[in-house]
Amino acid sequence: MSSFDQEGREHDERPWGSYTVLDDKASNYKVKLIVVAPGRRLSYQTHAQRSEHWFIVSGVATAILDGVTHELAPGQSMDIGIGQAHRCENHGSAPVEFIEVQTGTYFGEDDIVRLEDDYGRN
Repeated sequence: MSSFDQEGREHDERPWGSYTVLDDKASNYKVKLIVVAPGRRLSYQTHAQRSEHWFIVSGVATAILDGVTHELAPGQSMDIGIGQAHRCENHGSAPVEFIEVQTGTYFGEDDIVRLEDDYGRN
């Protein structure tokens, strides 16, 4: 369940790391800081109502997009279209941090269809 950080922003701890909502005031976008712990990865997932843009801030991310692996270093980014299967993995010894900009019509966590998940979530 989400909580709030010292600045009043939504924050949630996940088995793979955490996210903090940086901006969700507009109806057509949402911005998050995603932190992926060393040796962890997000579920392989799709979204029906939003696209995402990932901008790597620190660490080296292994991003999987429709089965193709991409190594992303700080300053690099990736666009994920609506319906594309994707995940971020951290094979390094330091956390991977990236800014995720979601655009679309709906941003709820129930718009996640998990294709694979290391933590037994549906």
